[in-house]
Amino acid sequence: MELGWLLWGAAVLLLLLLLPVLMELSPAVNFALRISFYCLLCVVSSALTAPVCLLVNGGRTVKNMRIIKTVVKTFKYFFGLRFEVKGLENFKVEGPAIIVSNHQSILDMMGLMEVLPDDCVQVGKKELMYTGSVGLIIYLGGVIFINRKSTTSAKMVMAEVAKTMTTENVKVWVYPEGTRNCTGDLLPFKKGAFHLAVQAQVPVIPVVYSSFTTFYNPKKKLFTSGKIKVEVLPPIETKGLTSDDVSDLTDRCFRTMRDTLFRLSGRPSEAKDSS
Repeated sequence: MELGWLLWGAAVLLLLLLLPVLMELSPAVNFALRISFYCLLCVVSSALTAPVCLLVNGGRTVKNMRIIKTVVKTFKYFFGLRFEVKGLENFKVEGPAIIVSNHQSILDMMGLMEVLPDDCVQVGKKELMYTGSVGLIIYLGGVIFINRKSTTSAKMVMAEVAKTMTTENVKVWVYPEGTRNCTGDLLPFKKGAFHLAVQAQVPVIPVVYSSFTTFYNPKKKLFTSGKIKVEVLPPIETKGLTSDDVSDLTDRCFRTMRDTLFRLSGRPSEAKDSS
């Protein structure tokens, strides 16, 4: 029995000694270990933070996001990530607003919490509810869940969001691409967030994160340290707009955010590419 424990101890010690070497020699090992650690960090920190949220605020409320944000903002130190943020003053609008940003990977949560304003709820896919302690903590944080497979259900939820936004005076954060996209470009925007903004007559605030592709790329098994530039752009007013203007509003926001994404990522804009 004692020999067995010694062998296990020796194996673990050897693994710990070899891990740094394996991470240096194999990008795939480095990627797998970093992603695994990130997921473990999310699960453990969610389990530890949930009781604090319940004790402090008593249940599901957007106020819990202050606690969650404080915890998640420490994650960047584990992965050597640095954030360079500009334009936070653009969040200071009177009343509710729709915030839209690009959606690149599971690491987006760190970027979100780096700049998340107070009294801001996120819209997320319903499947996130069933991710154990992570699902619990985002539920407690007031995240609004939508069923992306049901257009009718999603529309009903968004109508409820518009009502909640105005009655509770909160901002709503939406990813208009609808899914993760780590290509260094934007996917076409879905119009739900912009219909919501026009319906509620509230401004749209675009937030753009530089491309992660220089330090994070699942296809290439790349996950290293890096710098992320974040820019909060000036609000786009919707007062006086109608449903007929939603397409133009969506296109305007898409072009502005795409140009900003390319600029922050050090990539030539589409106009320069075509010249």
